[in-house]
Amino acid sequence: MSNNRPTTRASAPFDIEHPKLGPLREFPGSWMGQGFNLIARPDFKHGKPFFLEINSTLEDLQFTLIGGDIPDRGSEQVDINVHGLSYLQKVADGATHGALHIETGMWINVPATTDPKEPQTVVRQSTIPHGNSLLAQSTFITEVKGGPTINPVDSFPFTDDTIPGLNTPAQKIITDPDYVGPYLSAPLPPFLPQGLDAKATNRNPNLALLAAIKDQNITHTTVIQVSTVAAQGSTGILNIPFIVRNANALQMDAIFWIETVQPTDGEPFLQLQYVQRVILDFPPKPGAPIIHWPHITVATLVKQ
Repeated sequence: MSNNRPTTRASAPFDIEHPKLGPLREFPGSWMGQGFNLIARPDFKHGKPFFLEINSTLEDLQFTLIGGDIPDRGSEQVDINVHGLSYLQKVADGATHGALHIETGMWINVPATTDPKEPQTVVRQSTIPHGNSLLAQSTFITEVKGGPTINPVDSFPFTDDTIPGLNTPAQKIITDPDYVGPYLSAPLPPFLPQGLDAKATNRNPNLALLAAIKDQNITHTTVIQVSTVAAQGSTGILNIPFIVRNANALQMDAIFWIETVQPTDGEPFLQLQYVQRVILDFPPKPGAPIIHWPHITVATLVKQ
């Protein structure tokens, strides 16, 4: 995640002629950049409960407009039309360029409704080839002058009965060195912004996002926060039986910041930053509590 304007051609901001996309209006097109990925995995080789896999990443994110209205038929209220985009996300290891992740899905802008009584929302629908699919709904949308407020995200495992939101600290954090030792000792992968402290960044990957923009002049930010627990009974994650038994993906929360960057030597360009946390539950030892493991991904992408 470079601190400077990218060498590839960056797209200038433009409010394309799709006002019905609402806060998604700048998404259509190609976004490319770098990021950081952290996930705990069971350790079958070294006699430890878990090991920490961390990667710098290269990401290519493509959004394609869905042409025309998408009618949703009403019964307790009149019909509505939603509007959206399909997307393809490809993530590779920053050092080896080996494939790490591929995901397809859609983003949908939903107008305010009377039954149920809901404000305007956006919805993210995603499918990945591990055998997972999800439906997440926005919990917070806003537009602000200036740059984003990026709060810490905690990567440490925890045993809270209820999984807290992305901006809410867990209360029962694991401190056993057998579990969290790798977070304290693992070096950072190459190709991250210079000056990051390994111990601090492994605990709070959002430090990589802050380092990527520390020298930038960001004049406008659209903020979209989504969660798979946004609406009771209507959102969530579905997993194949193998995933449920071995690494159950329980909840996803994410924040997207769409930023207008004004460089000192040229036209403004668009930048997309995000943090995503997926909670994984591995089978606990007999008599032990269930431990929730945050799988965190962050990235800084520039519109091409």
